[in-house]
Amino acid sequence: MKTLRITKSDVKETTNYWKDYVGKEDISNCEGHIEIEGGLGYVRFAGRLSATGHIFAEAGSGIKAGSGIKAGEGIEAGSGIEAGEGIKAGSGIKAGEGIEAASGIEAGEGIEAGWGIEAGWGIKAGEGIEAGEGIEAGSGIEAGEGIEAGEGIKAGWGIKAGEGIEAGWGIEAGLFIDCKLVLNISYRIFAGLAIWKKEVNDEEKTITCGKLENGKVEYGILKEIGLPQDEVECEKPSEIIELNGNKYQLIK
Repeated sequence: MKTLRITKSDVKETTNYWKDYVGKEDISNCEGHIEIEGGLGYVRFAGRLSATGHIFAEAGSGIKAGSGIKAGEGIEAGSGIEAGEGIKAGSGIKAGEGIEAASGIEAGEGIEAGWGIEAGWGIKAGEGIEAGEGIEAGSGIEAGEGIEAGEGIKAGWGIKAGEGIEAGWGIEAGLFIDCKLVLNISYRIFAGLAIWKKEVNDEEKTITCGKLENGKVEYGILKEIGLPQDEVECEKPSEIIELNGNKYQLIK
């Protein structure tokens, strides 16, 4: 698979915080990988940025697209990632700074940002979602594994995690909050605040978790389902004893 490499000669200075891409190669439908040289700051692409392989911006470089960003594999930037529409990756999305999309953010694997993650629509990851600051979505947030934010978590719809949810501040959802393991929230918890609905039923405002470890439920119905039991591993094989010609396994 070929690699399109963007260097200093492919960008020009602007009066904004980004540099404009002026290269001759079509980056709206690249059959291969797109890699951006480090130390360029944010590189702005006027329209769509798309590659069948990965899209990487090295340390000191960020990605800014006028419309959407799409990669068949991963998307990674040493600085931030910004899109005028959605961001979608076949594997993971990772940024040293923030990740921001006017519409949705979707990754086949995990999503990780050194700063915050913000989407005008939903955020969905096949694995975990992690942000050094806050996580905010106009609609729902869903992760196959855990969700972790250094600050708050906010979703216009529901929030669902295959493992635990942790926030350095509070958590707010228009509908339900659901996680299989520990819910650990430093401040307050709100579920079912959907002001766009005439009524919110009990199911839609339920906070389901294995265990509430920390946090105060200000609005919503708490439902703790319990944590899965750890499997007990024997360090030594169980002892076999013989009694009246029959063999028995001794359980300790």
